[in-house]
Amino acid sequence: MDIQAIRSQFPILEEKVHGKPLVYFDNGATTQKPLSVIHRLSDYYTKENANIHRGVHTLSQEATTAYENARNTIQKYIGAKENHEVLFTKGTTDSINLVAYSFGELLQAGDEIIISAMEHHSNIVPWQLLCERKGCKLRFIPMDDKGDLMLDTYVELLSEKTKLVAVTHISNSLGTVNDVKFIIDKAHGVGAKVLIDGAQSIQHIKVNVQELDCDFYAFSGHKLFGPTGIGVLYGKEEILNQMPPYQGGGDMIKEVKLEQSTYNTLPHKFEAGTPNIAGGIGLGTAFEFLNSLDMDKVHKHEQELLEYATTALKKIEGIQFYGQAKEKTSVISFLIEGLHPYDVGTLLDKMGIAVRTGHHCTQPIMDQFCIPGTIRVSFALYNTKEEIDLFISALERIIPMLKN
Repeated sequence: MDIQAIRSQFPILEEKVHGKPLVYFDNGATTQKPLSVIHRLSDYYTKENANIHRGVHTLSQEATTAYENARNTIQKYIGAKENHEVLFTKGTTDSINLVAYSFGELLQAGDEIIISAMEHHSNIVPWQLLCERKGCKLRFIPMDDKGDLMLDTYVELLSEKTKLVAVTHISNSLGTVNDVKFIIDKAHGVGAKVLIDGAQSIQHIKVNVQELDCDFYAFSGHKLFGPTGIGVLYGKEEILNQMPPYQGGGDMIKEVKLEQSTYNTLPHKFEAGTPNIAGGIGLGTAFEFLNSLDMDKVHKHEQELLEYATTALKKIEGIQFYGQAKEKTSVISFLIEGLHPYDVGTLLDKMGIAVRTGHHCTQPIMDQFCIPGTIRVSFALYNTKEEIDLFISALERIIPMLKN
C-alpha cells in the first residue's frame, strides 16, 4: 500500500496538537475520516437535503436513492443475502439493544444467554437488562490471562436452554481475535442464535456474514472511517421477521388505526422515524473507501505496526502487557510499573500523541487483572512506523519525568 497516498486523504493527520504533529493512536475509540466522506456529507446538506422514502419531489427522491444505495453498498461488502437484512441504527450499542429488546421478547424465564468475560459494556448491560425483564439467566465464557477465551468451557456451557450467544469478534481492549466461526457453529448445534459485535473488526479484516453464518452482526460507522451516530445491524431475514418492532413511529408502519397498527416490511419495521440520512449516506461512502483498498494488505500493514510497536515497547523497563492472545489485531494495552496511565496519557498528549487510558468500557477484564485500567494504543491503516518511533521517544522522555 502507498501509505502516504492514503494519509493524504485524511486532512486531520496534518494538524498539530500543542505545536507538535498529531500522532493519532486512538483508532479503537474512533477513526479519522477521509475527504471522500467529509465531502459527501457536505454535498448532501448543500445539494440534496430532504426527508426520504415518502416524498414525491425531486430532492426527496434523490436523497432516498442515495440512502438506499448506501444500504446496497454495505450489503455487498459484508456479504448479506438481501439488502433488507441491513438495518441502519445509531451504532453498535443501538444495534445490540435492538436485538436484546426485540429478540428478547421471544425468550422466556429460564432461557439462557451466553456472553464472554471480555465484552465491551455495550455487550453486557443490554443482556443484564433483558435477564431482569424476562427472567433469563446470563452465563459467561471465561478468559485466560493471555486474553484468549476458554472455548472448552464455552462448549460445556451450551445446552438446549441456550437461546443466544453474544460475543465480540475482536476485543477493543486486548486486541484478541476470537474464533467466532467455531463459536457460531457450536451455538447452532444446540439451536441457539449468535450475535457478533463487530465494532472492532470490520475495519481491520474481511467479514462475510454468510460465510460466518452468524444470525446478527453489529458495527458502528465512526470506527470504520464513517460518521458518528450511524451503524448497522445485520440480521437474517427469517429471524428479523419473527421479531417485534423495537420502536414505534413513522416509516415503520404499514397502516395505522386508532385502535391498532400493522407493521412495515424489512428493513423499515426496525427504522422508526426520520433516520440519520446524512450519516447513512456518509457510511456508504466510507464503505466505498474500504472497497478501494486491498483488505489483505491493510491487515498485513497493521500487523507489521503491531509487531514493530510491541518489539519496541518490550525494551522499556517495567512494562506489563495485557492481551497476548494467539491471534491479535493492532491493539496494545500496557502499564509501566509505578506510573498511572492517566499521567502517561496526559504527557503524551502534550507531545501531540493521542492514546486512550482507562478501562475502555471493559471493567470485567480489568477486574480479572486486578488493575484500574491501561494505556491503549490502537492503529489504523494510515498509521506508520515513523509515528511509532515518535511515540517510543516520547515515552522515553516521560518515564524519567514521572519517576523523579
